[in-house]
Amino acid sequence: MKKRQIISILALVNLLIFIVSCKPNQVTAKRTDKNWVGTWATAQMLVEPNNMPPEPGLAENTIRQIIRVSIGGKQQRMRFSNLFSDQPTVLKSVSVANVVTAPEIDPATQKILSFNGNPEITMNPEQEVFSDVFDFDLKPGQLLAITIHYGAASHKTSGHPGSRTTSYILQGDNIANATFSGAIKTDHWYSIMGVDVNNDSAANIVCLGNSITDGRGSGTNKQNRWTDILSARLLANKKTDHIGVLNLGIGGNCVVKGGLGPTALNRFDRDVLSQKGTKWLMILEGVNDIGGIKNAEDAPLKAQELIEAYKVMIDKAHAKGIKVYGCTILPFQKSFYDAPYRQEARDIVNEWIRNSNAFDAVIDFDKAMASGMGSKTILSDMHDGDFLHPNESGYLRMGEAVDLDLFK
Repeated sequence: MKKRQIISILALVNLLIFIVSCKPNQVTAKRTDKNWVGTWATAQMLVEPNNMPPEPGLAENTIRQIIRVSIGGKQQRMRFSNLFSDQPTVLKSVSVANVVTAPEIDPATQKILSFNGNPEITMNPEQEVFSDVFDFDLKPGQLLAITIHYGAASHKTSGHPGSRTTSYILQGDNIANATFSGAIKTDHWYSIMGVDVNNDSAANIVCLGNSITDGRGSGTNKQNRWTDILSARLLANKKTDHIGVLNLGIGGNCVVKGGLGPTALNRFDRDVLSQKGTKWLMILEGVNDIGGIKNAEDAPLKAQELIEAYKVMIDKAHAKGIKVYGCTILPFQKSFYDAPYRQEARDIVNEWIRNSNAFDAVIDFDKAMASGMGSKTILSDMHDGDFLHPNESGYLRMGEAVDLDLFK
C-alpha cells in the first residue's frame, strides 16, 4: 500500500474517532438545553420593619409559604432572593410539595431541592440563586407549598410583603413536618422569587404594576387578584392554556420616583426582562406618581415624565421581542388622591395610552371600572371602601375585561 493511501486511511480513522467522541457531548448539551418559562414570580423589595417575620423569626427556623402557579410542567427550578439584604442568608434545606389544606402538605409529594448538588446554600448580600433542576409533576393552577429551613438570616430581609397569602413559621428544623400545626402565621412572602417550568410549548405574560396588580382589596388566600382571574381564564381556554401569568406588582410602587420598593424603571430589567418565556407585558402603573403631585403646576410635568418612562419600558421590551399592552389608570375621584390637577394628569396619561399607538394594544381598565361614561369615579360596588382599590368583585371585573385574543 502506498504511503499516501496509508496517510489518507489514518486521517479517515482519526476523523471517525473524533466524530464518535463528540456524540456524547452533543447529546448532553441537547439534554441540558431547557426551554424555561416562568409560571410564578413575585417582585422583590426590602421588607419594611412592620412587615418583618414575627417571632420566632426566620434564623434557624422553618417557614412554609404557599403560592399558586399558572402553567404546569414535569421539571422545575426555583429562584430565591437575598437581593436587598446586607448579610448572608443560609438556606439549610428547601422542599416543595402539594398542599392538602394549608399549611398541611401531602408528604408523598415532597421534594427536597438541591443547589449545585448540595441541599444547603448561602446567599450572599445582593444575590439571587436558582435551585438545581428537579422533577415534580406541577399541575396548572395548583397550590404549591415551599418550605425553607433557614440557618443564619440577614436582619435586612428580601421578600414581598403583599402576598395576600398566609405563610407559617415553626421553630427549629421542621422541613419534614407535614401538618405544621401550631405554626405562627404571617401574610407575607420571604426569600422566594420565582418558579420556572421546562415547557416547550408555553409562554407567559408579565403584569407590572402597583397595589392594584399586587391585589390590595382581594381576598387573603383566595387567589383572586385580577391577574389570578386572567390566569384562570387562560387555562380554561384550549387556545391559551399554555400561557402563564406572572404578577410583578408592588403595593405603593411608583414608576419614576418615590413610593415603596424600587421604581418600575429601576426594577424593570430584573422583574420583567429577566423572566423566562415572556411574550407579553401588561403595564398598569402610574397612579401613585400622580397621587404624589403637590401642586397644579407640576401636573403636566408629571404626566410627561410618566409618558417618557412608558416609552423607555416599551423600547426595552420590544428589543427583547415582547409585545407591550398599556393599561389605562383607574378612576380615583373621591379617593385620598383626588384633586383637580391630579385628575388632569391622569387624563393626559390615559389619553396618551389610548391614542399614541406606542403600545401594541390597550386594555382600558378605566373604561371597565368607571361608574359611567366619562366618569372619574370607580363603580360604587367595585371598590374596597377607598374609591381607589378594587374589591373582590372589582378584580373579577378587571380580570374578565382582558381580551384573550390578545394572547393567541
